[in-house]
Formats: sequence, C-alpha cells, structure tokens
Amino acid sequence: MFRRVRAVLMLLLALLLGARPVLAQDAPEILRDTETERFLDSIASPLAKTAGLAPGALKVVLVRDPEINAFVAGGQVIYINSGTILAADNANELEGVIAHELGHIEGGHAPLGSEHAKPATRIALLSLLLGVAAAVAGAPQAGMAALGAGQQMALGNYLAFSRAQEGAADASAVRHLNDAHLSGKGMISFFDKLRAEEYRLSSSYASADPFMQTHPMSADRQAVLEHDLSASPWWNTPIDPAKQVRFLRVKAKLAGYVLDPDQALKRYPTSDSSIYGHYARAFAWHRAAYPDQAMREASALLTAAPGDPYFNELAGQMLLENGHPKEALPPLRKAVAGSDNAPLISAMLGHALLATEDPANYAEAERVLRLSVARDREDPLAWYALGTVYASRGDEAHAALATAERYHMEGDDRLAGLNAERAMKGFKVGTVDYLRAEDIALASRNNLDWKERRK
Repeated sequence: MFRRVRAVLMLLLALLLGARPVLAQDAPEILRDTETERFLDSIASPLAKTAGLAPGALKVVLVRDPEINAFVAGGQVIYINSGTILAADNANELEGVIAHELGHIEGGHAPLGSEHAKPATRIALLSLLLGVAAAVAGAPQAGMAALGAGQQMALGNYLAFSRAQEGAADASAVRHLNDAHLSGKGMISFFDKLRAEEYRLSSSYASADPFMQTHPMSADRQAVLEHDLSASPWWNTPIDPAKQVRFLRVKAKLAGYVLDPDQALKRYPTSDSSIYGHYARAFAWHRAAYPDQAMREASALLTAAPGDPYFNELAGQMLLENGHPKEALPPLRKAVAGSDNAPLISAMLGHALLATEDPANYAEAERVLRLSVARDREDPLAWYALGTVYASRGDEAHAALATAERYHMEGDDRLAGLNAERAMKGFKVGTVDYLRAEDIALASRNNLDWKERRK
C-alpha cells in the first residue's frame, strides 16, 4: 500500500535549488508501494538492458504530482509523476515514457552535469522553473516577473540545450523500444495527451512560444517519432494482457490514493464491479474515513483472490490504521509470505506486531524488521519500528543507531548526528555497527557545516 516519503526528493530538491530547510515542507512526495515499484521495474528492466545497464541498476521512482511529467536528475533514476500514470491508458504508453527518459540517462543529460545548464541553475533554478510554468500557462508577464534580465539570458541557453537533449532522447527511445521488441504506438498516443496539455496550458497552440518550452513542440516531435517508430517490425506488436492487467491495477489503486475521494469514486463508481473498481474504491473509502465501506471493497478483492499478497496487504493496513493491529496480523503475514518477504510489507507487519503491545510478538517484529532494512535501507518507518524493538529490550546502542538511520533518511542532520554519536559510545571501535554510526555522524556534521556556510 502506498506510503509517502519526502526525504529523498527533499534532498534532491535542496541540492538543485539551494533551498534552506524551511522550503522542505513544500517538497513533493515520493510514493512507495511494493506492487507499483515491482510493476515499474518489470517494464523498465527490458529497456534498461538495451541501454547496457546492469540488472537492477535503473530505478523508477513515483512522485506524487498531478501534472503529466517524468524527469531524470543525475544517476540511473527516472522520476515519474503520479499524473503520468493516471493519464496513461496502457502499459505501452509508460514504456514509451521510460524509453525517452532512459535516453536522457544514456546521454548524461543531468542539468547539474551540463556546462550549458550551469549558468541557469547557478542563478536561481527555483525562479527559472516558476517563470517557465507561468509563461507556458499563458501569463508571460508573470513569468518574466520571476526572472531578472540575467536569468532570462540563462534561461534561453538552458532551454536551447534542453531542446537538443530532447531530440537525442527521442532518437534513443526509438532504438530502446526496437531493441526490446516493443511497439512505439504507446509513445505516439501519449504524445497526443501532451499536445492536449499544451492546448490547456496556453491560450492557443500557435501563440505558445517555442523558445519558452522545455521540450520541442509536441506536434513536431510526434511527426518525426511516428515516422521512425512505424517503420519498426514491432510496431503492431500487441500489449501483453498480463502486463496490462498489472498496469490497470496500479492505476486504480493510485487513483484511489492520490485523487480526492469523490473524484476517485466518480472514476470508479459502485456500478464498476471489476477488480480495478473495488481496488480504487477501497483506497478512496479508506482515505475518506469510511472504514466499513473500505473493508467491504477489500473483502470483495479477497473473495476474488484470497491469496493475492497486495489485497492482503491492503486489508492488513486498513485494519492496522483503524486501530485493530491484532486482526491485521493474519492478512499481513499472508502478504509477506506471498510477496517473497517484500521489505515494505515486512516493515508494515513489524509495525502491526509492535502495535499489539504484546511482548510475545516482539521477537517476530525484530525478525521481520531486520529483514526489511537488510533488503531496503531507504524506509525511515522501518528504522523507527526497529529502534522501538531495540529500546524495548534495553539495547540502547542499536536503538540509537536505528534512530540515526531514520533521521538520516529524513534529512534531519542534527538528530541523525546526535543519535549516531550516542550509538558509537555503545559499540566496539572498528565493528560494522560502529563504522556505520561513524559514517552517519560524519555525514551529518558535514551537512550541518555546509548549511551553516550557506546562510
């Protein structure tokens, strides 16, 4: 089930924008969900292979943002907005988006890594982005108000370089789709959606200044791409039905989670008796605080597929969050077993075991939480729960280290450093735990010094 994680994206935005901590509250959220992450990985992996990336090297991260967008920011990570998935009609459209962003990774098109982009990002990338958004939205005067004369010059250089990058990424996308034996029809149909966005964001297509776009005009790009992609022997390859089912499930649960409940219920009305309808409504009712309706939808899912790990995860989390941790244990245990001990689901089971406040459950909680952080160290909530387990048995050193890990992930350098130094006092010098605590303490101290110099 979805979780919101601000830490990674807050750190990324702080790096790009030079932001002080007061801006962190406005940082977009990263959404984490085992079923969604595994689906995105399954469609990205064949494309990553065509780019010569090592298995598992490419990571696709879901960002909670209603706008249709995807981007890279250095490294082998693709960020996809939730609005992109909700706008897509099939898995092939997402494959086209990933193929394009993979082209940026392959070309090394990270803004901070480009000599052409540095003048813009060094001046004020935050103002630059706000200015572009206002200008594209049909308010060029507002956009220019956010940019000084020097910033406008940097913006021109940055966007010109971006257009060159976009063309190169498109060419790479064609190759990646062909090498993975995937149709390019989804990429073309998704461009139709982007053109619709252009019409929505500007008073007219003709009046939208091409030099104020971070991408070439979509109609022009679409014409070139359609010519190249339609010549592929894989152009008419149908979408794998099983892949499409997974896509529709992810889209439904995402709609139920990120949309206002009334919007989600309009998209998936009670007349929709499909798995997708029940999935979306379960999330929507749960978020709207109607537990009985939410559990009815979850029960319908479990009746249709009692062994499905993600349906069991959903039922378990709803029970846990509605104050019934003991009742949440059976479905969560099924979810962990059925998902091959997925770290996020294991962490949730650990939370439920602790929430029972029954010491007899703490040993199992420690086992599943240790397994969770061993396989996924980027879950602050798992570290929090593990720290609670250690504290309950008086293991202050490991409790402090787990707490340091949690605050380190959340970007709180002061508390991360304090807890890391406390942990170091309880470990023998040179041990693995001591060295890890020392690493966090040093990193936190360096980050605090850097922030102090930035004031």
